[in-house]
Amino acid sequence: MSFTTLVDAPTLARHLGDPTWRVFDVRHQLADVAYGERAYAAGHLPGAFFLHCDRDLSGPATGRNGRHPLPDPAVLAARLGACGVGPGTQVVAYDDAQGMIAGRLWWLLRWLGHTPVAVLDGGLGAWQEAGGALSTEPPQAAAAAFAVAPGAATVDAVTVQARIGKPGTLLVDARSPDRFRGENETIDPVGGHIPGAVNRFFRDNLQADGRFKPAAALRQEWAARLAEVPASQVVHQCGSGVSACHNLLAMEIAGFSGSRLYPGSWSEWCADPARPTAR
Repeated sequence: MSFTTLVDAPTLARHLGDPTWRVFDVRHQLADVAYGERAYAAGHLPGAFFLHCDRDLSGPATGRNGRHPLPDPAVLAARLGACGVGPGTQVVAYDDAQGMIAGRLWWLLRWLGHTPVAVLDGGLGAWQEAGGALSTEPPQAAAAAFAVAPGAATVDAVTVQARIGKPGTLLVDARSPDRFRGENETIDPVGGHIPGAVNRFFRDNLQADGRFKPAAALRQEWAARLAEVPASQVVHQCGSGVSACHNLLAMEIAGFSGSRLYPGSWSEWCADPARPTAR
């Protein structure tokens, strides 16, 4: 059995040491980009590899392509293969940020055509609550051949701009409501949102304990948000294409498959003053 959305801590514990499973620690903080490596060195899930949000899960930023542009598929595939991820490998991603960074790795693997990938529900906290131990030992794995295949779809800024004001496409912004309104913007140089976008804060996908809401609850909430727009016509964005993946994951859990990501998101959009903005 493969896991394609979420996996809980007890299930993961039963598979630690399974050669067909690979676990990745993707802890990260926007304000302290060295945090994840320090936290990983201090203690991680046994056998987990570390991937950095900026270096591994993103490509080079130019100032015009967003804060977390997509990585080169071949480069990411080589990195994953070096960690032992091959065809059929069950990948599990975890963080301590309510799944925000783990969701990015989940989506990236699907973008590369690899579907057996899941986020640890509740992250590091759920692992420790279940009695899971941490390790400082470096992981060991034989390299594997990771082959890139067609996967999850994306849209670019040109496509997004062409759809403004036209029916049929729903643009969903995963940022906090205040940033969506253009208030308290401390990350990007311009506040506001893409005209026509609706707001669904990624944390609204979660329960109070940091785990995802049940599928039925997510389906009800997302159905109300989509207002009968088919999933294939939904485009997700956020500040830089990271937390938007959390909404993609939530829709998948809810049974709404086929929505797309605008990777550049607001940080790319607002870098061009010719593009319209709303507050």
